[in-house]
Amino acid sequence: MSKLYFVRHGETVWNVENKICGATDSPLTEKGHEQAVMTAKNILSKGVKADLILYSPLSRAKDTAMHISEIIGVPTEPEPRLFEQCFGKYESTPRDGQEFFEMKQKFLYRFDGGESMFQLAQRIYNLLDELKAQPDKTFILVAHNGIARVIHSYFYEMENDEYAKFGIKNCEVREYDFGTN
Repeated sequence: MSKLYFVRHGETVWNVENKICGATDSPLTEKGHEQAVMTAKNILSKGVKADLILYSPLSRAKDTAMHISEIIGVPTEPEPRLFEQCFGKYESTPRDGQEFFEMKQKFLYRFDGGESMFQLAQRIYNLLDELKAQPDKTFILVAHNGIARVIHSYFYEMENDEYAKFGIKNCEVREYDFGTN
């Protein structure tokens, strides 16, 4: 049975500045690099045996994945479908803006130049279906908070408001088992 570990990238410059990153590349801070190293050491200490690390091509996820790969000795591969959702006109605006929060609850809205929640879910669900079809494989995905939200919704029922509010911390690790889906 396939298993999945999801890791959100380490802290970025825009995380510190409380800005929405989305598809805009914001580099890791020094703390973000340290978080990635600590996360890798925690994964190693827990004895996680992964076959492959797939990561978003954005530098914050790639750099996090490379730290993890170096420490746990698992090969990496970029996965373009793990690219963060494009939030269009909201990128670089405050993460806690009321208008942005309201728009996140409109699943067909494309964020004036961005990508809708449905479009995002389609590409992530397709990826997860492909990984699920590979029996007895364990994957580590390194990506973004928006991707974490979709992955969590793949495995668990979520109300719209719960989905819009869902988030995980930088370098937080979540474990999912394809046998439960």
